[in-house]
Amino acid sequence: MVRLALLLRRRGQAARALALTLRFAGGSTWEKPRRLAEPSQHDDDLRAADYQLMDAAGLQRGRLIGLTLKGEDLLDADQVAQQIRLDTAREARLVAEAAIDRVRDKFGPDVIGPAAAFRHAS
Repeated sequence: MVRLALLLRRRGQAARALALTLRFAGGSTWEKPRRLAEPSQHDDDLRAADYQLMDAAGLQRGRLIGLTLKGEDLLDADQVAQQIRLDTAREARLVAEAAIDRVRDKFGPDVIGPAAAFRHAS
């Protein structure tokens, strides 16, 4: 999911909607689109919409063999109006997101990730 947001930012695009497609072992598929409240290219916005789509799928015991998340109804990022927000925590995450993108551009896409994914140094 983070890769979708990163790809959108690198292309200078923002998604107005997401579509989740699930493929099951029996050959059946399930697809559900979700319109975003506003066009976005940010990790937190896309992650929240993705989680809503996964909840809507209501997976119980289905044998899932494939999962695809697509950004749809794309806009150029410069066409997206930016609202002034008073949420300082969100603004701090957006600044951190830009810094993370710069580090990934310089050192590679896998240099930054969740702390639990890194091995302990001994």
